[in-house]
Amino acid sequence: MVSSVTTIVADVYRYVVGVDTHAATHSYTIVAAANGALIDQATFPTTAAGLRRARDWIGRRTDGDLDGVLVAVEGTGSYGAVLGDVLEEAGYRIVEAPTPRRERGRGKTDSLDAALAARSTLVVPLSMLRDRRAGQVHAALQVLTVARDQLNADRLRCINALTALARSHDLGVDARRALTTPQITTIAGWRQREEPLGVATARAEAVRLAKRILVCDDELGDNREQITGLVTAQAPELLDLPGVGAITAAVILTVWSHPGRIRSEAAFAQIAGTCPLPASSGNTIRHRLNRGGDRRLNRALNTIVLTRMRTDSDTCNYIQRRLGEGKTNREIRRILKRYTSRQIFRTLAAAHRPHEVAESAV
Repeated sequence: MVSSVTTIVADVYRYVVGVDTHAATHSYTIVAAANGALIDQATFPTTAAGLRRARDWIGRRTDGDLDGVLVAVEGTGSYGAVLGDVLEEAGYRIVEAPTPRRERGRGKTDSLDAALAARSTLVVPLSMLRDRRAGQVHAALQVLTVARDQLNADRLRCINALTALARSHDLGVDARRALTTPQITTIAGWRQREEPLGVATARAEAVRLAKRILVCDDELGDNREQITGLVTAQAPELLDLPGVGAITAAVILTVWSHPGRIRSEAAFAQIAGTCPLPASSGNTIRHRLNRGGDRRLNRALNTIVLTRMRTDSDTCNYIQRRLGEGKTNREIRRILKRYTSRQIFRTLAAAHRPHEVAESAV
């Protein structure tokens, strides 16, 4: 007869270390897994030397038992990222600490938060542990996608400023419509002329903005090449899906991170904001778009759906059928986003199996 008892952290590990992370310092609490008893607490700076001191302190307080220690860190993808690298290199398993649920009337300090992280982790089933962010490829994609957003924002700002200059000063360029790339290239090549001070200053600023736009174009091209190479190596199966390009795939991978982080396609839809929200009343049964979740991921899925609506014959046939059933375009787009998130999660789950963690009791 197979036992239905769930194996929890306290059944496998001897110690749990809870870490409350901040920009300047991290607070650590070590508890015994058997009964939750406090072993020790300490606070160390986030400098390289401070992180090494924290690593050595954990080793001394836990008898150097690497396999018997689980480290639960708040913010493994932000303030706790560098700490995670240091401890992972030493051989410790690093997981994301459970979301804290504080009781009313209890105080709050960094030490209390670290203790809460440790003791909350003790009762978590092993299958529910959230391992920290996945490796260097994930980190690189996260940096590149954020940089791309910043480059696009900078480019748009410069285009808007250049268009305003061309429309408010007589610079000899037709700006009644959006400026084209050849026009921007021409502006970037302008030389200084003999003209009134106001126009000369506007022309010099126009040249500067045009050059910046062209630089952004080059940097965006380099950025796309790097992202394409990483995505192709990490998850080529995504690029085989209709409507999925390298940029949208990179955004998806930064959220999905690694096998086991998101445990079901329903959870992925919740994170993406594509799970339907009921909006029914009386005899009317309907759902509406979800405005929550990760908006960058939601925007990437929306881009994929819009591309499929233009180019994919199966999607176009589906739209015509649903329109005939009385669905609106907004409702159809919501349904397609939900389907797309399900398809993407299942594609990643099939191609990347989660790392199996040994559940042998101590």
